[in-house]
Amino acid sequence: MTAAIKTCVAVLLMLAAGLVVAGPPRVAIIIDDLGYALDAGRRAIALPGPVTYAVLPGAPRTAILANNAHENGKEVLLHLPLQAYSEDQAQEPGGINLDMSREEFGATFEAAFASVPHAIGVNGHRGSLLTRHPGHMQWLMEELLARDDLFFIDSYTTHKSVALQLARESGIRAMRRDVFLDPDRLPGTVAREFERMKQLARERGFAVAIGHPYPATLEFLERELPNLEAEGLELVAISALLGSQ
Repeated sequence: MTAAIKTCVAVLLMLAAGLVVAGPPRVAIIIDDLGYALDAGRRAIALPGPVTYAVLPGAPRTAILANNAHENGKEVLLHLPLQAYSEDQAQEPGGINLDMSREEFGATFEAAFASVPHAIGVNGHRGSLLTRHPGHMQWLMEELLARDDLFFIDSYTTHKSVALQLARESGIRAMRRDVFLDPDRLPGTVAREFERMKQLARERGFAVAIGHPYPATLEFLERELPNLEAEGLELVAISALLGSQ
């Protein structure tokens, strides 16, 4: 079977499943890790179009940047720190760890969620260890279900993540990240991954990308986001993609 035929078959299957809608291919871009650097955060929020912003809980500028994003008509997510497989960094505010009890988990999530104004969904920060564990991911879904219509975006830092599966089994609107725009901070990497995002969207109708408020990423997006419409793609908020599924 040729690559072109495989692509057509994949698109037909997604159409049948309701994962592709009529219209131009759509991309959603989430900028992670807001909450510390004020100038970089404000520059990120000023990006053109409905970019979505994931804000870390309990950081010095969490409330300022979440409010700023909301005031500018941008969607805000709680960027929830989840334990990584390699814990080579200090514990972050609002972090969820594998050794927490159910009660500790719930209290930590509540404090994290309360610290990010206007959050309408949750995505994970790090999490290559915790997202592998069905019990803890089920606890997370219970916390989301206990609040009004929160959705979940799996940042997918490990292919062993069970988070998306458990979210969908729990009846929570959910998607996972397709592309990291900046796995390193080199401008060439951002350009390459941005092209990969566009190609994926053209092949299947949509793509979800995550980037960070790095200078190279922001400079590239400031220049390239206004060109998406002319290239036949539509930039949408992450909730718009979830609403189409």
